[in-house]
Amino acid sequence: MTTWQGWHRFATTDPPAPPQPGDPPRSTEERLAYHSAFVTIRTPAISQLATQARTLMILGRHQQTTARPSLIVTGPAAAGKTTALLNVGRTCHLAHTRKNPPPPGSAHSTAPVAYVLVPPGATAKTLITEFARYLGIPVTTRMTQTQITDAVCHTYTQAGVQLVLIDEIHRLNPRTTTGAQAADLIKDLTERLPATFVYAGINVTDTPLFTGTRGAQLAGRATLITCGPLPARHGKREPFRDVITDIENALDLHHHKPGTLPRHAPYLHQRTAGRIGSLTRLIRQAAVTAICDGTERITKAALDAVQLDHLAEQHNRPTRSR
Repeated sequence: MTTWQGWHRFATTDPPAPPQPGDPPRSTEERLAYHSAFVTIRTPAISQLATQARTLMILGRHQQTTARPSLIVTGPAAAGKTTALLNVGRTCHLAHTRKNPPPPGSAHSTAPVAYVLVPPGATAKTLITEFARYLGIPVTTRMTQTQITDAVCHTYTQAGVQLVLIDEIHRLNPRTTTGAQAADLIKDLTERLPATFVYAGINVTDTPLFTGTRGAQLAGRATLITCGPLPARHGKREPFRDVITDIENALDLHHHKPGTLPRHAPYLHQRTAGRIGSLTRLIRQAAVTAICDGTERITKAALDAVQLDHLAEQHNRPTRSR
């Protein structure tokens, strides 16, 4: 998805859909593929990001003199940050396509969304090269960073990029010379491109991105959206149980009894520490196992048998007393 062709394919391909009453039964292979891809579960963070992104894009649409307001999605690993980022990008892409369909017989003429991954150990030149690669802008070894940046700004503006998604932003360290230059490049791009920037990274408020002069500039322009673990309770609501219910409703198992997984909400919350990524992985793995062994249902014993990601397993490891 870090090229326009890949992003366009992702955004315009129908996402997996849960089984509907009256649909013909899917084959085993189809159901295994479905649970592998699975649906996007709408969490509070996804809803908040969608609303904020839409508002800030309208707010900055006619802004000319300074950088437009931006968004930062932060939180621990496996909290659903990239999922939220991709969801808002796809929504923007499809909304733009509906309003501005390409003329009959012509290819898509605009690229409303750009998705860029910050490379490990990013320098300003390697980062701007990633921007260039997304739209297929030719880059030669003899080109300077300034030349590549000028080409990117010109092409992105001509292509009508409205939303720039930058993932893995925590890889930037403005306290190093190369990291500071890369951070300055992003600031430069926000001032030269008529687009709204949305960043995502692991616990970015605990990194140098928010400290010092450069950090203050970023923090002063960005709205923070925390994509953290879901609480078991929030006032009178039970958001974690609600998400479990949504996941269960999306399963395609022949003998699973509705309501089974929500009853195990306390156990699932303790097991996953409320992380949406760990939760969906746990239930999807159990669903795949249930299809393969023919039980076609998920029980607590089946959940116990699933080995989770290392982060979740570490959380559940008993503390050894001295």
